[in-house]
Amino acid sequence: MPTRLSPAEFDETADLADWRYVLGGIEATFHAPSFGAAAGFVDAIALVADASNHHPDIDLRYPGVVRIWSTTHSAGGLTDLDLALARDITELAASSSFQADPGAAERVEVAIDAIDIAAIRPFWLAVLGYVDASPESDGTVNDIVDPLRIGPALWFQQMDEPRPQRNRLHLDVSVPHDQAEARVAAAIAAGGTLVSDLHARSFWVLADAEGNEACVCTWQDRERSGD
Repeated sequence: MPTRLSPAEFDETADLADWRYVLGGIEATFHAPSFGAAAGFVDAIALVADASNHHPDIDLRYPGVVRIWSTTHSAGGLTDLDLALARDITELAASSSFQADPGAAERVEVAIDAIDIAAIRPFWLAVLGYVDASPESDGTVNDIVDPLRIGPALWFQQMDEPRPQRNRLHLDVSVPHDQAEARVAAAIAAGGTLVSDLHARSFWVLADAEGNEACVCTWQDRERSGD
């Protein structure tokens, strides 16, 4: 069984200066001299990951940026398996003289304050196409996540009193144009309301049971070219 590690224990690991602990895992970013070189680096990481039977999430971006995120899903957080993999990846990067960028590490969550979390969570699952995260130690589920691990996680913070004013922040959820109406219908069926379809098919404005808003958006009927 893998051994769980705390953030403090990871921070004491002197030979992993390229990596940073963020939200339950470790992340590193490396800059390669070209997109092709970066793609080759990804191939090399895949071979190492297969050999160790421990696989990170990898993001490859132009002009040659590779971001790696490693956590042990079966253990619900960071373990010695992640450290071993990180060491192998750092050695690969060093052998190719790729530049590490530790300051680039970042994980984004979106927080929604709620009175009745159980009442609004189904709406956000439906409108985003997300799934429940792993339960907390007491069995409650307060987070929802992208099953593709691309979009940011949402977590719900318990409020004691409602906010009567209209929210000044909402989410835009861009979906394929032929999926938009189904996504809107799923969100409404999950307890949401349709605030406005005045600009459909460009976007529909929806809200959960406590008034937190999201827009389901498509490319259709956009007034500005390039949207």
